Amino acid sequence: MSTKTDEKVGKYIQDIKEKVGEEPDVALIRKITESLGPVVFRSDAETVSSSSEDELETVKQNFLIKKLGLPNDSNLDVGLNAMLEKYGKSNRNKYRAILYYLLTKHFKKESVFA
Repeated sequence: MSTKTDEKVGKYIQDIKEKVGEEPDVALIRKITESLGPVVFRSDAETVSSSSEDELETVKQNFLIKKLGLPNDSNLDVGLNAMLEKYGKSNRNKYRAILYYLLTKHFKKESVFA
């Protein structure tokens, strides 16, 4: 039986394959999606506006620093920009779960979701 979360995870897996061009770690994308809770079901919150400085600051503060436990230094901006580039700057719909997934892999913090 498929749940709403399964549908989201499936959509994210497809998006990673198409836009990032790699085979995703399905267990990790599922755990990140589940950790986001109801956010993934609200269209305004499900995506990240990479053109909004406030939005990117929120990603840094709430995800990179609080969730992943990373120090607040220039590496955060470098990593965030690299992952936005990897996801595709021109790609308008950047799903929060996928950006968090890419950041988790980039900073080698998969253990947070183990």
